[in-house]
Amino acid sequence: MRVRRSKTRRKTMRTPHLTAMRLLPLAAVTAAAALCGCSEGKQDSIALSADPEKFPTLRTVNVDSYVSDSSYTRYRITSPLWLMFEEAKEPHWSFPKGIYAVRFDNSMNENGSFTADSATYLSQRRMWRFDRNVRMLNNLGDKFLTQQLFWDQAKEKLYSDSFIHIERADRIIEGYGFESNQDMTEYTIRRPTGIFPTSQFMSREP
Repeated sequence: MRVRRSKTRRKTMRTPHLTAMRLLPLAAVTAAAALCGCSEGKQDSIALSADPEKFPTLRTVNVDSYVSDSSYTRYRITSPLWLMFEEAKEPHWSFPKGIYAVRFDNSMNENGSFTADSATYLSQRRMWRFDRNVRMLNNLGDKFLTQQLFWDQAKEKLYSDSFIHIERADRIIEGYGFESNQDMTEYTIRRPTGIFPTSQFMSREP
């Protein structure tokens, strides 16, 4: 089943546990430098004599960073712990205690968010992997929930083989296998298991 969402904008919910999209090549990394330079977290360097597969080259706690693009602040990234394994056989970043990101428009209004219980970024492949309670909110107000999500920055697409739950204003969609553009406005569910009117999930007045 393929879904294409209209570009018509709706007022989005400002909910810290609902998340987003469009959001993360996180300035995905446009900004290792930006995350390091703007972060309020504490950083610790690790001796290079340690096993690079087990011990990070950089450890940052309580990350709280703003990332800018074209003179505008685009993202706020927060995480309890950020580990960089730049000397590993496959260099990567790890956010083992979760990651939360908010996207802003040019007027600094929130227009999307994204969160997951853990995240890994494979820097050479430009690939993100998000695990457990992956929640997104796009700029149309659609809410997405899954347990695992991959972001291929090179191909500019998101995908998952896991169960996905999507809440729109008019319906709720569930299924297995998911592909989407980076805006989360055009997406395909490979094996839909149900499409329900939103009214079926609303509590009824006695």
